[in-house]
Amino acid sequence: MNILMFSWEYPPRIIGGISRVVYHLSRGLSEQGHNVTVITSIDGEEEFHSSDNKKIYSVSSYYVKPINFINSVLQMNLSMFEKAVEIINNGEMFDIIHLHDWLVAFVGKSMARVYPIRQVCNIHSTEYGRKAGIHNEIQSFINNVEKKMVHAIKHVIVNSMYMKNEVNTLFDRTTENIHVIPNGIEPDRLSLIPRDMNFRKKYAQDNEKIVFFIGRLVNEKGVHVLMDAIPIVLSKYRDVRFIIAGSGPERDTLEKKAIDNGVADRVHFTGYIDDEELYKMYKCVDIAVFPSLYEPFGIVALEAMVANLPVVVSEAGGFNEIVTNRYNGMKFRTGRSDLLADCIIELLTSPELAAEITKNAWNTIYEKYKWSAIVEKTYAVYELAKND
Repeated sequence: MNILMFSWEYPPRIIGGISRVVYHLSRGLSEQGHNVTVITSIDGEEEFHSSDNKKIYSVSSYYVKPINFINSVLQMNLSMFEKAVEIINNGEMFDIIHLHDWLVAFVGKSMARVYPIRQVCNIHSTEYGRKAGIHNEIQSFINNVEKKMVHAIKHVIVNSMYMKNEVNTLFDRTTENIHVIPNGIEPDRLSLIPRDMNFRKKYAQDNEKIVFFIGRLVNEKGVHVLMDAIPIVLSKYRDVRFIIAGSGPERDTLEKKAIDNGVADRVHFTGYIDDEELYKMYKCVDIAVFPSLYEPFGIVALEAMVANLPVVVSEAGGFNEIVTNRYNGMKFRTGRSDLLADCIIELLTSPELAAEITKNAWNTIYEKYKWSAIVEKTYAVYELAKND
């Protein structure tokens, strides 16, 4: 099958989780013999990369400097549409178009008006869910685009039952042809990376444990919940440090909260880290914590699992489906710092429980979240859409 994907991010441009999903999905499809073309955006000059039967076009996002976020999205969609037309005019045709989130809804709509190619879309998250409601005109605009998109396209893919229910209730979209396909992980990717003790010494002494968070520093990721749990943990277990990796608008607020809580000497904010440093970090820390208030899926939990880390997650969204409490991870009631602290303390003081959890997590990965199975499920949706 000849597949055309549109995504606003693709490695090395990593803004959220969409980038990695599109990378692994497109690679898996191409490895199975399908011809995959990805059109994505770049802030600089246009780039093109190809390997075997996979082509990546990174188009310049802006014709002129955008005046706001919505303007930048519209310009990006225009650039993507121009590139798609150019590719088709040069003789390439496609059997299916796969759109990833509302950010490429406009290029999808334009393509549908011009070319009789069946479309599938992924809704990775919703504006309502990310912001706990619609509070201003920009959010209302995004919410309306999402609604138009899921009603215009027959086959919609979401990554959890939580998201299926959200799309159904939020957009009044029947659950028929909303397909739940989880995100995946490469189980063996971290196995070849050694534990670097010199790297670890930058953050903790040998006798100290490390609790780790990775993600965007935005309210929905719940890092403030972790900040309020840290004093409770330290009151029961002193030999532990906390690493907060990632960047975002809440960093200053979170650093101030660490100072106000009297734990700044135990918390290290790394800022953005690339994949190479992230993988080294995963092999050096002891517990991974993800206290999200909203989480459509939660691929970070899978990444931590394949690094042989016990994970602690909130009950938010997709985390609730990935983790079975005290079997392959620990769960706490969303927003409850005291319960989060209890989970961390128990893992720090019960190595047998931590070991059992990490073993069971591996079984979960192999049973449910290998990319090869996810690629096959996605291709099955393509076949449905193509034959409608």
